[in-house]
Amino acid sequence: MNLNIDAVKDMTYDAIVIGSGVSGGWAAKELTEKGLRVLMLERGRPLEHVTGYTEALKAPWEMPENVRLGDLAPKYSQTPLGSALTVPTYWMPGQETSYRQDKPFRWLRPSIVGGKSIMWGRQSYRFSDIDFEANAKEGIGVDWPIRYKDIAPWYSYVEKIAGISGEKLGLPQLPDSEFLPPMDMYLVEKEVRKRIEKNFPGRIMTIGRTANLSEAQKVHVETGRTACQYRNQCIRGCPYGGYFSTQSCTLPPAVKTGRLTLRPHSVVTEIMYDSKKQRASGVRIKDAETLENREYFAKLIFVCASAMASTALLMNSVSDRFPNGMGNDSGQLGHNLMDHHFRIGATGQWEGGQDRYYYGRRANGIYIPRYRNIGADKRDYLRGFGYQGGGGRQGWQHHVAELSFGPSLKEELTKPGLWNMGLTGFGEQLPEFKNRMYLDKSKPDKWGMPMLAFDAEIGENEKKMRVDMINDAQEMLEKAGLINVKPYDQGSVLGQAVHEMGTARMGRDPKTSVLNGNNQIHAVKNVFVTDGACMTSSACVNPSLTYMALSARAADFAVRELKALRM
Repeated sequence: MNLNIDAVKDMTYDAIVIGSGVSGGWAAKELTEKGLRVLMLERGRPLEHVTGYTEALKAPWEMPENVRLGDLAPKYSQTPLGSALTVPTYWMPGQETSYRQDKPFRWLRPSIVGGKSIMWGRQSYRFSDIDFEANAKEGIGVDWPIRYKDIAPWYSYVEKIAGISGEKLGLPQLPDSEFLPPMDMYLVEKEVRKRIEKNFPGRIMTIGRTANLSEAQKVHVETGRTACQYRNQCIRGCPYGGYFSTQSCTLPPAVKTGRLTLRPHSVVTEIMYDSKKQRASGVRIKDAETLENREYFAKLIFVCASAMASTALLMNSVSDRFPNGMGNDSGQLGHNLMDHHFRIGATGQWEGGQDRYYYGRRANGIYIPRYRNIGADKRDYLRGFGYQGGGGRQGWQHHVAELSFGPSLKEELTKPGLWNMGLTGFGEQLPEFKNRMYLDKSKPDKWGMPMLAFDAEIGENEKKMRVDMINDAQEMLEKAGLINVKPYDQGSVLGQAVHEMGTARMGRDPKTSVLNGNNQIHAVKNVFVTDGACMTSSACVNPSLTYMALSARAADFAVRELKALRM
């Protein structure tokens, strides 16, 4: 891999990949393995696999930010504070990622090679035909230009390489993946599962489907990965390669080809358009350290900067042909912003199993697939939700309020508390034109890019759904025999789930969408957008696995098209 910091004589490549996260990593891997010379541009700093995860093996008291939460909040106001407490250098400081909120929004931005693939939640689920067909059947938004059969082979392809552990269920609303062995459930989870499935036919609890290697197979070992160590420190970066990340999984094979050039500290400011050829010719960047402007040229451009940043780049790429942003003939660019709404559910305690405990720190939880508006179930809202969560035994912390002291307190501290169990709902958000992002050109950032502004919120459909999300969670835990069941609704602001989608959606008609069924901009066939910006609806499952499959699929198509043009 060439770490291209200094100026180079040859600025032309076969393909440029913008962004190095989940989507960008897959694009770079597939394009280089198919014979293309690829330039990967990343605005963040370099982060080397293994040696770059400087906090990965530290004890809590060795962490550099072992300070009060309140002290960190101003500096890292736009990052998850839990992550800022562990590895703050992964994230952009708040003053560098400012944006305007017409309505409350959270935009979480890492500033490293690998992007959010380093600290993502790793829950990996396939969309189903129920998801791909919903818009057309219900008259919502526009129809997806693909169906499950179009992407299913690509799900299988990326799953075998990434490594997804889980349990086959045979559910139409949640297609099975190419699974590694499932992780085990804790005792309380097994008990709750049995009782939910007995009391609520059609509701199933399974172990989470996660991109952690429950076992390392040949394809994983060949890139230097090994099985998950059950440390549950994934957010710091994994030196064992126990979970999927760009550094552990997609960069190594791309580097092995000798055809990848990675340039960090590169803020892409514009995609250049050649009006004579009706194609993009390359990109303009600003060096994040020197503020020097440069240009790079390529036959293919893959935009994988994350949903909001990718759309902002298209909006900022104006020309005589595209005065309102590249590919924006439909007027849909920036609209139909979606996220999952969550932070709602219930918790409870179980008085049984006092002679049992668990071993290790499983980096995973449980999952209850969507069951609302499936089959005969009909609600007063559209779509549905699933639950993530898990159980465990309380530790010594439940004695914090203990009034005793001395030997009796020490004795009590050696005993674990009750088993507890929690369910958190993740609901689908409908695409709505009014939910949007746009550029505030009156307020450029330090690199000269317009500030982003967000004007989006959950709608009435989602609010109706949340009634079921909290009530069902409480009812299931109570029917499972838990005590002290407490429902909660902490509110959900777009961006908090870090599943931003839409704003450059796929569709069948150039008049109503930005991209076609191959993730190409309708009017600029050599520009592909394969991250969350391309999504036409959000489903209720974590979307990263779909980004992987779409990126691999689009890269395959792009190379075949490129070779055909050369003939």
